[in-house]
Amino acid sequence: MNWEAINAIARLIGSLGVVVSLCYLAVQVHRSTRIAKLAAQDAATTALREVTRPFAENPEVGRLWGKGVEDLETLTPEEKARFFHVAFQFLKAMETIHFHYLYGLMEEQVWRGWRNLYVHYLASPGLIYYWKLRHNLFSDRFQQFVASLEPPAQRLTVGNLLGQVSPDDPAK
Repeated sequence: MNWEAINAIARLIGSLGVVVSLCYLAVQVHRSTRIAKLAAQDAATTALREVTRPFAENPEVGRLWGKGVEDLETLTPEEKARFFHVAFQFLKAMETIHFHYLYGLMEEQVWRGWRNLYVHYLASPGLIYYWKLRHNLFSDRFQQFVASLEPPAQRLTVGNLLGQVSPDDPAK
């Protein structure tokens, strides 16, 4: 065997090594991206869970949220102020989830579930009222997204989903 043949074989082996290394790197980048997406989805979801957890754990906060969402006028001025603070946190968590989706950190099928939740809550009287007053606290992209939502045929929030409040008549 001459030196040219040995050199050609060495180059071939070197080239194969580079290709294998690039394939390995691509797999690792893909895995890292997937892990980053899952972590972002989890962080966004956790943010909204942290906002809504008190609704389940504290009956007074749950009552305040339910009344505020469905029939804001039944709240005292102090309760309205508390509801507005919670509405801000709720909507900011929703905005975060929306941004995670926009930047490709949330899968389409996961996003659809969140979007469907938004449609119902953002069509509720209390959040409509709050949004009209304070929409400028949110990014332009999120404002555009909210404006693009069509109200559902039948609005379902926790209160009216369980039959406690009529979606058409919050006084019932």
